Amino acid sequence: MRAAAFFYPWDVVGDPDAARRVADLGVQQVTLAAAYHSTRALTPRHPRHRVVTARHSAVLYPSDAERWAGRALRPYRQDWVAGPDPFGAAVRALADAGLEVHSWVVLAHNTRLGTEHPAIAVRNAYGDRYSWAPCIARPEVRAYLCDLAAEAAVRPSARGTELESCGWYGLAHLHAHDKTGGVALSGAAQYLMSLCFCEICEAGCTALGVPAREVRGAVVRALEPVWAGADGGGGEAGEGRAGEWREVERLLGGELSGLVRRWRDDAARTLRREVVAAVRAAADDGFRVLLHADPAGHRCGANPGADPADVLTHADGVVVPCTGDDAARTDALAPFADVRARSATLPDTPAPVVAANLTVVTAMGGRPGSLAADAAHAAALGADELRLYHAGLAGDGDLAAVRRGLAAVRKR
Repeated sequence: MRAAAFFYPWDVVGDPDAARRVADLGVQQVTLAAAYHSTRALTPRHPRHRVVTARHSAVLYPSDAERWAGRALRPYRQDWVAGPDPFGAAVRALADAGLEVHSWVVLAHNTRLGTEHPAIAVRNAYGDRYSWAPCIARPEVRAYLCDLAAEAAVRPSARGTELESCGWYGLAHLHAHDKTGGVALSGAAQYLMSLCFCEICEAGCTALGVPAREVRGAVVRALEPVWAGADGGGGEAGEGRAGEWREVERLLGGELSGLVRRWRDDAARTLRREVVAAVRAAADDGFRVLLHADPAGHRCGANPGADPADVLTHADGVVVPCTGDDAARTDALAPFADVRARSATLPDTPAPVVAANLTVVTAMGGRPGSLAADAAHAAALGADELRLYHAGLAGDGDLAAVRRGLAAVRKR
């Protein structure tokens, strides 16, 4: 199986051994951040620093001033990695080590953008704005994301791209000093708290036949037992993604839940198609476009929900989150793998990529010691590639386990 590791430019820039170290893992590709959200990241082996704080979402290359001139929504510059083009400098070092580089682009997740332009942010049923989550139903947001994707994905020497958060973002967010865990929220309750009621989304729901105020009222009423101490809107424990959606239907009602889902699915589908088309228009033939995605359409976040039968008709593949045990991995991978298997039977149709994304940092819940077994299980389900999150964050012991695991994968 082809394997790729995620990396940040700051893992490479200023560390002359970084590229060799990741090549020695046995990966063929590095997926390198070109546009990324705010973070505080450990760099356990870098000779010049141990912690990098990216204070806000930014691009890690010099953006095109002409493209963004006069536009309110535009990418931000960074100043926490030395040099005018950290992405380009990292690409050159990685390529010299024999590694293929694909860009890693975060799209609908940008707290600074939503803070400076609050009207574009998701607004929940209570009127709270999620500054980190631009509403993808808004035309100005889609236009910004398409241009960002085209610019950030198609960098010199990049052979492809992987697009993260190309869909709905919602309540869930790794926020500084987070205090939202006082009431446990199930997957269904998280979804209800992620629904957007900005004026665009309200008009969209109303146009489908139900006044937006009725939808908002139904969401608030459905969540009242959660705040009163019920089980977090649960009922789907152990039932996976399908169980989450059945619980949404129970809480909100079948008609309203279907109406909201239709509006949101249409907005996400429109964004995905426009973004992929924008990247393809900017790239040469053979440039590979993958989306980080979840097979459950109601899921929000870095791996937003996407209908497997739809997304694999226009993207070259998907990167699928595969944390957890075998059952969780099956729930995530099988719907995409089924579509891949059917496409493989069609003449003159290349099978799309289904990449299993495995966390390999023990302190972040990863299982580097079981990489070979987890990869074998993913392959049996129909995955044909691996993604390893995250080589720059992992300690030496975890990287040694990854080397052993990938060596075992190659022998199979």
